[in-house]
Amino acid sequence: MEVDGNAVLAKALREQGVEYVFGIVGIPVVELSMAMQAEGLKYIGMRNEQAACYAAQAIGYLTGKPGVCLVVSGPGLLHVTGGMANAQVNCWPLLVIGGSTSQDHEGIGGFQECPQVELSRPYCKYSARPPSVALIPLHVEKAVRLACYGRPGAAYLDFPGNLLSARTTDDVIPSQYPHPKGPDVFPDPTLVEKAAQLLCTAKNPLVIVGKGAAYSRSELQVRQLIHQSNFPFLPTPMGKGVVPDTDPQCIAPARTLALQKADVILLLGARLNWILHFGRPPRFNPNVKIIQVDINAEEMHNSVLSSVAIQSNIAPFTEQLIDIIAKKRFQFDKSSEWWKELRAKCEINRTVVEKMALNTETPLNYYAVFHHLQQYIPKDAIIVSEGANTMDIGRTMLHNKLARHRLDAGTFGTMGVGPGFAIAAALFCRDYFPSKKVICVEGDSAFGFSGMEIETMVRYQLPVVIVIVNNGGIYAGFDKQTYDDMRSGGDLAQVTPASALTFETRYERMMSMFDMKGYFVRTIPELQSAVKDALVATDKPTIINVAISPQADRKPQDFKWLTESKL
Repeated sequence: MEVDGNAVLAKALREQGVEYVFGIVGIPVVELSMAMQAEGLKYIGMRNEQAACYAAQAIGYLTGKPGVCLVVSGPGLLHVTGGMANAQVNCWPLLVIGGSTSQDHEGIGGFQECPQVELSRPYCKYSARPPSVALIPLHVEKAVRLACYGRPGAAYLDFPGNLLSARTTDDVIPSQYPHPKGPDVFPDPTLVEKAAQLLCTAKNPLVIVGKGAAYSRSELQVRQLIHQSNFPFLPTPMGKGVVPDTDPQCIAPARTLALQKADVILLLGARLNWILHFGRPPRFNPNVKIIQVDINAEEMHNSVLSSVAIQSNIAPFTEQLIDIIAKKRFQFDKSSEWWKELRAKCEINRTVVEKMALNTETPLNYYAVFHHLQQYIPKDAIIVSEGANTMDIGRTMLHNKLARHRLDAGTFGTMGVGPGFAIAAALFCRDYFPSKKVICVEGDSAFGFSGMEIETMVRYQLPVVIVIVNNGGIYAGFDKQTYDDMRSGGDLAQVTPASALTFETRYERMMSMFDMKGYFVRTIPELQSAVKDALVATDKPTIINVAISPQADRKPQDFKWLTESKL
């Protein structure tokens, strides 16, 4: 039977376990999108290539199988490089498929001609163009395998228009196996023993639970380790929920103290990058001993020299560590000075935050909004969050009970990810956990990057609750009188502050485009009523636009949020 490149590619993706495709079609991939649907793949048409790429990588994180981002040639592929870089740095599996100009048009000014394989290579683990229709399945298998194996990341495959339309007979296409499950990496037992010895003799131990522990689905083992050992733990932003944020051994409110005074730190799938202040003083004890557990050997000793560096999957390492600690009959003393100091600091910080959270005077502050939002959203909701203060304060106020239930700007700090992540999360919930809700908490600046994806949510009947925390600016805005006064004279491009957005923009009115209802709220009772209404919806998104004080800020910090370079 005769087949074309579109059909071969679509079948190869299905055979490798791909379920979801996100993209924007155009020449030369229109027929490819139809072939994908004919093969049973779920195609989600987005409004922006970056958002499509964010959605594809988020579904990869949630399912463990790469999502596909389908884009057109030239500008389409260039628009998606931000998403590819985000997936690569964030370590999420992703496959980008780009149409490209026909090979016989290359070098003579073909439509949207662009060196796409070369452009993609810095942002992914594998970048290639299959040389023939018959070899498409081989390259698909390799791209999916490399996106998943080891530290996950992005892969790119390039398809000229003439390759997609080329025809051959199916008997000349070699059968291609589905890529095998990635091999588990087991730790060196002598290193696990060394790690256990360090932890059991530490005066101020600390476990840091990273995103790698969440992605590897190691929550059962990590929870057992925490509770059996009595060690305090600190989650990274997307390590939240591996052990519940509300667990009494979570010392997130005392984060600064814990990092500064810990003498032995166990890193479980977390990197000593900017999020953890590079593991260096003054944010860390200069004499701290680091036990580093990571799937990627190249990550070992990055930034600081670890006392013990162990290449391993998180689950087998944690299981071995649990066994060794049990044989030693060790439990860290919960009445120790270390626990007393941590509990005291947690209580002080909780008291400060509670005072701000219970201040419901208008205009509202971040803490009041998040405190009361937390009371109404389901405990098993997937929380998507982005923005500056919106995301950072939300990390401390919006709790996660379960692993892989928080998606935010992550390691690359990328703005605009929220709606795409929320679309992926809503599709994941619809197909696997229909009772779960998706709450997308956006700063007003962050929402502006990808806000038109609200139409995508409406089109696919995705019940995402979007909460926009609106302060009229980037980081901070201005009250209406000050905003108007500043702009009353002179060239607006010279007198409008760079961080200013329009005062109290009515984002919720976007819902009226679809004859649906949005909510504009200024008070806590209005917020509570809007959230309750929104959670009832099962087939449509909702926008809740919360006006807060333009000068609302986070509580005073002991340090600047970003560790300064000493060089």
